[in-house]
Amino acid sequence: MCSDVKTNKLSRILAIDYGAKRIGLALCDPLKTFAYPYLTISNDDSLYSALKKIVEEQEVEKIILGNPLRVDGKISRLSEKILKFKVALEKLLKLEIILVDESYSSAMAQERILLTTPKKSKRREKGLIDRNAAAIILQEYLTEFGE
Repeated sequence: MCSDVKTNKLSRILAIDYGAKRIGLALCDPLKTFAYPYLTISNDDSLYSALKKIVEEQEVEKIILGNPLRVDGKISRLSEKILKFKVALEKLLKLEIILVDESYSSAMAQERILLTTPKKSKRREKGLIDRNAAAIILQEYLTEFGE
């Protein structure tokens, strides 16, 4: 029997769309059926403390971390930074962190925003794409692995 069932505690999965300036975050519902854009935070000195606080407040059990692979499947330049980020995050949070290919998630997020956000001024919000990309990454994970 799963420990979540024993304690009747419903936890969440957090997805991260890592960027040099901004980090897009998405969460799933406690039943792990759908993902939604949550927040965009700055990639600065407060990043790790902000993530730790979110993980605790939202009762996160696992993190899905987007990793943009090149078309040939090899590691991209950004992937090297993401791998270092993953190691540091695992050390800090003591959670399972799963890398998933996030290729084209930002392009899909832009398309989603164009279709669902009527106000042009709202579509220009810098963090909107980041957190929507994280939601796409997480929804693909939930669909594929049926948590």
